[in-house]
Amino acid sequence: MVTCFGYLGYKNAKFGTVDGHIGVCAFGREALLNASYLSEEQGFEVIHGIVDSLWLKKPDASLEDYENLCKAITKQSGMPISFEGRYKWIVFLPSKTHPSVGVLNRYYGVMEDGKIKVQGLEIRKRDTPRFAFDAQTEMIKTLAPANNTTELRKKIPDALEVVKRYRQKLLDGEVPIEDLIISKRMSRNPERYHQHVSQVIAAEQLIREGAEVHAGNSMKFVFTHSKHKKHERRVKAAQLIEKGVEPDTARYLTLLYSSAANMLSFDGYTTQKIYDKVTEEKVKTIFSISSILILAMILSVR
Repeated sequence: MVTCFGYLGYKNAKFGTVDGHIGVCAFGREALLNASYLSEEQGFEVIHGIVDSLWLKKPDASLEDYENLCKAITKQSGMPISFEGRYKWIVFLPSKTHPSVGVLNRYYGVMEDGKIKVQGLEIRKRDTPRFAFDAQTEMIKTLAPANNTTELRKKIPDALEVVKRYRQKLLDGEVPIEDLIISKRMSRNPERYHQHVSQVIAAEQLIREGAEVHAGNSMKFVFTHSKHKKHERRVKAAQLIEKGVEPDTARYLTLLYSSAANMLSFDGYTTQKIYDKVTEEKVKTIFSISSILILAMILSVR
């Protein structure tokens, strides 16, 4: 039921039924709540739970304690429950509208065996360009060696260094154009859209070249002048990219900063704060040079 409940509520599903969707959710909530109550009775703290998983915490709990709990839940629910493993640390990212509350579907962490688990970040989204994907992946790998949340926070400056490097690569023109390509799916035919969103602009460019574009197709494009008054200048379809096409550097920097902010939002980082952190060294350098010049002018006047 867990694997089909979303499709049951989809308006275009061939065998969809809203009542079925509601029923599956009701059974799922009941099973999850019963498992939570049983866990708490055995001294565990429920940190997080979603659909078919629970994240639990108990001081000095052994692997046997977790395995025994799985057996108890299996006996209670009639469903086989497995113990996936223990985390060195895990981050449940805060809600964008209610920062004090963690959301259910955005988290990342590292297990004791080194396995990285990620949900809801840009690296799990289909429309993330390779440039942002690689940057966020490297950030996570930089944080991964931390053994607890205290060490995790100490490694944040190292993760910011990753952002600085990718920022500089983009500014220096060292990022291949193919690493900046974004893919977005057409949910309807191009003429059915009321706004000239990026994928529609790319679709119209291809149609003018004789291609056929329909609902369900994925449009690949690069941002060129994302704020240009003429919408056709904002993006370039990937199939039509020619030598010399310049990407919209500001737009891709914003994507880089926002993906980093999403990762580090648990520590109060925003897109603006990421920007301030990765550019402050350059600003300090400029101020230092300016101070030297001013001092030189004063000395020359004297």
